[in-house]
Amino acid sequence: MNCRDVLPLLNPYSDGELDLVRHVEIENHLTECADCAKQEENLRSLRAVLSSPSLYYRAPTALHARLQLPAPTVRFERRGSWARQAAIAAGVLLLLGTGAAMGVLWSRAGASADDRLADWVVASHVRSLQVEHLNDVASTDRHTVKPWFRGKVNFSPQVPDLTPQGYELSGGRLDYLADRPVAALVYKRHLHDINLFTWRAVDEDKAVRGLSRQGFHIRYWQRSGMTYWAISDLNDQELDEFVGLFVSSL
Repeated sequence: MNCRDVLPLLNPYSDGELDLVRHVEIENHLTECADCAKQEENLRSLRAVLSSPSLYYRAPTALHARLQLPAPTVRFERRGSWARQAAIAAGVLLLLGTGAAMGVLWSRAGASADDRLADWVVASHVRSLQVEHLNDVASTDRHTVKPWFRGKVNFSPQVPDLTPQGYELSGGRLDYLADRPVAALVYKRHLHDINLFTWRAVDEDKAVRGLSRQGFHIRYWQRSGMTYWAISDLNDQELDEFVGLFVSSL
């Protein structure tokens, strides 16, 4: 993202209103652009000033009394009845709003482990593309990439050569998902990058499953004691082909 793209989004970014991918994109931009980072810092400072209690004043008693108009008793009773009804309605709305908010929290808290992990995978994929840190070891030779992970993770990742089938290995890197170190293998299909994250599995084999997040397609499975998550902006058919080729090579 460039400054022209980022500046209109600084307010919702500062308020925490952006989706995960856009938030990460702006976060990465701010680490590289001092001007935009200063703008965001100014926004946070302004918000802190505007929220200061010192800016709010209670109306003087005399002014408050002057604005209150006398009313007949019967009208006062009606107003009192209306006020009670309004208070009841407000209480109901408050309960409904609280229930809705709690429902959202329970829904997020009840999200499956796969859903939460998918968010991490998307964030890591986007981050690798934004900060140009796609590869720690850049090589099309699997005999260079595979041993590079020795001593960095507690397993030896499978690194098949799929170049004859149109999926070229471009390298790999050490990444982190949900506070665990993982091996990230990077393959290319034309101009599209595929991140394949792998680490030790904790349970039995699982068939390939798929989902989509933020415009990216994801496939994940477990096989022979290893977990695999593949993500790319490739179309479903090509990503499925890549996964099929990778699985058949294990």
